Amino acid sequence: MRRVSRFILLALFSASCLAGPPKFTVVHVDTRREHLELFLYDEAGAPFHRLEKLDGWLASQGKRLTFAMNAGMFEPDYSPVGLFIARSRELSPMNLSSGQGNFFMKPNGVFFLTAAGPRIVESSKYRARTADVLLATQSGPLLVEHGAIHSALSQTSRSRLIRNGVGVTGSTAVFVISDEPVTFHELAVYFRDQLNCDDALYLDGVVSALFLPERGRRDSRVDLGPIVGVVQSRFDP
Repeated sequence: MRRVSRFILLALFSASCLAGPPKFTVVHVDTRREHLELFLYDEAGAPFHRLEKLDGWLASQGKRLTFAMNAGMFEPDYSPVGLFIARSRELSPMNLSSGQGNFFMKPNGVFFLTAAGPRIVESSKYRARTADVLLATQSGPLLVEHGAIHSALSQTSRSRLIRNGVGVTGSTAVFVISDEPVTFHELAVYFRDQLNCDDALYLDGVVSALFLPERGRRDSRVDLGPIVGVVQSRFDP
C-alpha cells in the first residue's frame, strides 16, 4: 500500500507541474483616457443582473459597453453588501461589521476612483469625501496591501473557483478574471508578481463574469449585483 500511495502522490505532483501556472484574462483600464463606471439599477430601479442587459441598456442611449465585470458582493436582493458609490452618489454605506464569508475576511477594502486616479485602501482607512469620489465599491478580502499578501490566504488551500478582482498601478485599474479555478493565494500572487499591483481587491468567485466583445467574451452565468464597466459614445473610435 505504501508503494501505491507514493506512486499516486508522485503522479499528482507531476500532473500539477505539467499543468503549469493558472491562466487569467486581464483588462487594463487607463482611467485618464477611458470612462469607467459602476452600475447597479436601471432608471426604473431594477437590477441589471446580466452584463448583456447592461450592454443593451447603454446601446439604447447611444453608448457602447466595451468591457464589464461583476464588481463586488451583494445581498439576496442584489444590493451591495458594503460601500457603493456610482456617479458620485452613495447608494450603499460603508460596512465595517464582522460576519461570515469572504467579504468579512478582514482586512477587506475599497476600490475607488477620484479625479486623481484609482486607489484601493483597507476599509477602515477609507477617508475620501463622497463629493470627490466618482465611484467606489467595497469588497473582500483585500488580496494585496502595500505589496503584502493577505495573511489568511493559504498556499495549500484546496478551494479553487473562477475568481475575479481588481488591482491598481498608477492611473490604471487592472481587472482580472481567472480562466480556470484558482485559489485566493494564486490570484493574489498573480496581481503582485505578474501585474506589479501593490494593492489588489477580491471582487467575487462562482458568479465571476466578463463582458469583453473584442475577445469573444459575453459571460452570462448567474444574476449579478454591482457591475463595473467601460463606456464609450457609439461614435467614439
